[in-house]
Amino acid sequence: MLLTNCHIATMAGPAPYGALCDAALWIKEGRVQWLGNAGGVPEAARSGPMTDLGGRWVTPGLIDCHTHLVFGGNRAQEFELRLTGASYEEIARAGGGILSTLTATRQASEAELLQAALTRLDAMLAEGVTTVEIKSGYGLDRETELRMLRTARQIPDHRDVDVQVTYLAAHAIPPEFAGQGDAYLDEVVLPLMTEAAGLGLIDAVDGFCENIAFSAAQMRRVFEAAQALSLPVKLHAEQLSHQGGTALAAEFGALSVDHLEYATAADAQAMAQAGSVAVLLPGAFYTLRETQLPPLQAFRAAGVDMALATDCNPGSSPLSSLLLTMNMGATLFQLTPEEALAGVTRNAARALGLSDRGVIAPGQRADLAVWDITHPRELAYRIGFNPLYKRIKNGVL
Repeated sequence: MLLTNCHIATMAGPAPYGALCDAALWIKEGRVQWLGNAGGVPEAARSGPMTDLGGRWVTPGLIDCHTHLVFGGNRAQEFELRLTGASYEEIARAGGGILSTLTATRQASEAELLQAALTRLDAMLAEGVTTVEIKSGYGLDRETELRMLRTARQIPDHRDVDVQVTYLAAHAIPPEFAGQGDAYLDEVVLPLMTEAAGLGLIDAVDGFCENIAFSAAQMRRVFEAAQALSLPVKLHAEQLSHQGGTALAAEFGALSVDHLEYATAADAQAMAQAGSVAVLLPGAFYTLRETQLPPLQAFRAAGVDMALATDCNPGSSPLSSLLLTMNMGATLFQLTPEEALAGVTRNAARALGLSDRGVIAPGQRADLAVWDITHPRELAYRIGFNPLYKRIKNGVL
């Protein structure tokens, strides 16, 4: 397929947005074969089907690199409680938060989890998402965690999307192990990681390093087990306080460190040396009405790549719009519109360890989004507006 009469934000190269104006793009066998000036189209590209895009903009397909898309129930009641003054930590310590979703998820069948996840995913696909990461972590027992992982794995059988599955059993301590975090790691998290990896259900391992979850020392045990299984790691860190999780994640060469509101300049330097991506989650920042901003200037100064993601989950970020996430990243965190678009394309791919997408270049997957816009900056500028014209997955319009 040859796409003609378009402008391309390649997100690669020195020009702003890597922009190519008055361009064409040739797709062959699901990959980008050629792109360039409309007058230089290779002869071989002219023999196949051609699509005139009417002067629209093409970007890489969007990538949501941090979601909790599979879960049961909702936490609208806790949303009301927070509006009356209760904090996220207070709700969690009172048995709400992650633990309330645990109950609903344990009671849900695999079919129910799948249907609910597909409904959320459809909203993302309608905004040009072509790759999504999905974490477990709302079961916290062997049976439910495996059910969540299987559900995430089968989503591509029902929708034209790539899914990266992340093991997050170290998300919270379940009530049956209250006060026994190490015992929970020994009896559930570590043996289940080995089992799930053997079943091919895991692409990466994550955890929540926070004073209401696991310490850096406990997360070290999880990361050592992941390392022994040759699984890459990532970490929820420094969201509500500084617990040293970022330095630990960098030590293990984490693909990403996520949240990071309480990260320091030293953490940024450690991430830069490790090549870890900072995944910023403005949906949680907004929902929890946080005031501590992630250290954006420290990340820029250290050369840390910054990604954006919805953090779609039932409690702290009931958000399924990556376009709105881009606006939040710009408005709340002062990202530039170009940084926001890079955050859901090029840098989001890096946060998942994927080198075959996120930019538009020869050899890359033809995962693309076509937009009814006059400039890419509009994607971060609009609020509650979806200008998607077409989504292209593996070269299929």
